Amino acid sequence: MEASKPLFKRVLLKLSGEALMGGQTSGLDLATIERICSEIKEAHIHGVEQAIVVGGGNIFRGLNGEAQGIERTTSDHMGMLATVINALALQSKLEQMGIETRVMSAISMQSICEPYIRRRAAHHMEKGRIIICAAGTGNPYFTTDSAAALRASELNCEALMKATKVDGVYDKDPMKHKDATFYPELTYQKVLTEDLRVLDTSAIALARESKIPILVFSILNPHGIMDALKGKGRFTVIK
Repeated sequence: MEASKPLFKRVLLKLSGEALMGGQTSGLDLATIERICSEIKEAHIHGVEQAIVVGGGNIFRGLNGEAQGIERTTSDHMGMLATVINALALQSKLEQMGIETRVMSAISMQSICEPYIRRRAAHHMEKGRIIICAAGTGNPYFTTDSAAALRASELNCEALMKATKVDGVYDKDPMKHKDATFYPELTYQKVLTEDLRVLDTSAIALARESKIPILVFSILNPHGIMDALKGKGRFTVIK
């Protein structure tokens, strides 16, 4: 496996809202955002075209809102708006680093970002701009994991990179179980049948249908994005 250059030309990076919290219990940690953006910049410098789908769980999670008595559709829309806040924070930091970036929202709010239009998004990527896809799919009952698989398929991405707090997929939570078994490689079917909960089932099914490999790696590891792109270090490939 060639380690000197990226294995993929165009990828979709899925970031959870929680990844932006750093050591906080909620909200945004600017030092963490800067570190993540520096790694995105590193991949950009190596010529990797990137689309990013970001979650909103650090600000508001739709399922939690429903549990507190907010109607599910309304709660999910609130979660989508949280992803726009995160996307704008990422855009601001990336542009401070000299990288052209576009936030594209599935919910129209043209005074602060562009509407997501597939051809326009592809054009931005071809021009070397990073696009950040916000507001999920724009529909309630769908997670940002589903949005990531959908955008990766629409934009002809060669891989979906799922950034997590652990360095791959295990048979059980390695944070709670020291005997958890690490999987360096998995099939889509095994993830579904064993309910490994890497992404939601609709996202896995769509990635399988589109034949897009999923790379699961730790966003906490220094240079984690580039290492996974080069096939280095510890991560899981689902294909």
